[in-house]
Amino acid sequence: MRDQIELVRRALQRLARRTSGQLNHSADESGCSFRPGQRVRIFILLVVSTTTLSAQNPIVPSQGLNDPHIHIFNDTAYVYASHDKSADNTKFTMEDWWIWSSPDLVNWTKRSVLKPEDTYIGGNFDRCWATDVGYKNGKYYWYFSEGNQQTGVVEGPTPTGPWTDKLGKPLLTEALTPTDEYDMAIFEENGEHWIIFGVWDYYIARLGEDMMSLAEEPRKLALDRNVGPYGAGKTDDKAYLHKRGRKYYLSWGCFYAMADDLYGPYEYQGCLLDDDSFAPGYDSPTWPNGYKQGRHGNFFEWHGQWYYTYCDISQTGNRWFRDAFISYVHYNNDGTMANIRVDGVGVGWHPANTGVIPAEEYFAVEGMRKEQDTETGFRMVLMQQSGSLIFPKIMVISKMNQLTLKFGSTSGGSFRVDVRRKDKGGMLLATTGFELKPLDKGYQFVALPLKNLSDTEDLYFEFHRLGQGDLRFDGFSFK
Repeated sequence: MRDQIELVRRALQRLARRTSGQLNHSADESGCSFRPGQRVRIFILLVVSTTTLSAQNPIVPSQGLNDPHIHIFNDTAYVYASHDKSADNTKFTMEDWWIWSSPDLVNWTKRSVLKPEDTYIGGNFDRCWATDVGYKNGKYYWYFSEGNQQTGVVEGPTPTGPWTDKLGKPLLTEALTPTDEYDMAIFEENGEHWIIFGVWDYYIARLGEDMMSLAEEPRKLALDRNVGPYGAGKTDDKAYLHKRGRKYYLSWGCFYAMADDLYGPYEYQGCLLDDDSFAPGYDSPTWPNGYKQGRHGNFFEWHGQWYYTYCDISQTGNRWFRDAFISYVHYNNDGTMANIRVDGVGVGWHPANTGVIPAEEYFAVEGMRKEQDTETGFRMVLMQQSGSLIFPKIMVISKMNQLTLKFGSTSGGSFRVDVRRKDKGGMLLATTGFELKPLDKGYQFVALPLKNLSDTEDLYFEFHRLGQGDLRFDGFSFK
């Protein structure tokens, strides 16, 4: 069934691409939109909206949103992105920068447009390349690439502006380092900020208190070997830095390296994509150097879940008119990242009629942690006496009357699960106590009756340990 959904989605996106040529991509005109349907046989509808799009992957279909960096401000996701002008592009034509926001990673609304004439660049300019944002002392700083030569910055009072170019000149000039000063990323730790930039070789510098100056000379990041879509000895453009636990992760597209120190040295770990990463219809067409090329984007965390957002051209068929995708990121027990899944389902919603919904694909978590499982990939482990997971937008379940949960336990024990609508204070839909036998491997199943469900539900699962014992939750399904 998941493959059928992918094929339907792809057909509708082809229709959207045929329509997109008639659309103006300015901030106040309409675009194509996809909304989850209320019936299985429909499932996705193509609609027109003034500024809001409901989608999964691509997150903003057929609009040319690309080079996405997603950041969370005030419990809202904001994507800061470049913008390919047209589905008819035959080269990179990017005349402005965009900001869209979402409360759930599914419904996206255009919030802000930054034009070159509003910066030191002045006048028309068609190389508005990758961008990123930082926040400090109540102000937001939006950094932008002036083609592949320089980097500028504007300041605003909110995540969406209005924006002012107070510096009035490039922050990073083309003569600063031996690399090119573009495709920057902003890294924050303990109130300090760093800017990372370059191609083939990456440089890092701590930003000044004003976020518009450098507090140190740029340093070259030490990387044990350079690997990318162009072969050994080369990386790519669009570097990014994030931290999880005590480890720093330097990424360039879908490749990454790890270090114990911000400045390195970084040890190459691998790529997030292989031939098995793609759902049908999402493996091609791709870039001239293959599907590992051009995956510009960033990693971010929200409500205890990690995500990777990146560029894709499988649905547009045009390397100069790109889409932005989001996939879940799962970390192995040794800190490395598992390969991602590239499909049209994406994140933030769950079709209930496609089999088991994995426990690790939650939207919010408390009292539980994600753990690598050699049998099923990943699972959630109860760390306290009680823990919870939220799964929003479970689609098309009104006619389903049974929920089956998949558990494991090495010690056995007594437990209880409560299923509520939306959150901890929501309506109780089902509850049961259950016993688990001690098993070194394998899983046990607990079935609960359900009734009075809507077509779409946000479900809150709360797990309780009634005494001693370990609880591993692997997923759930409906019938």
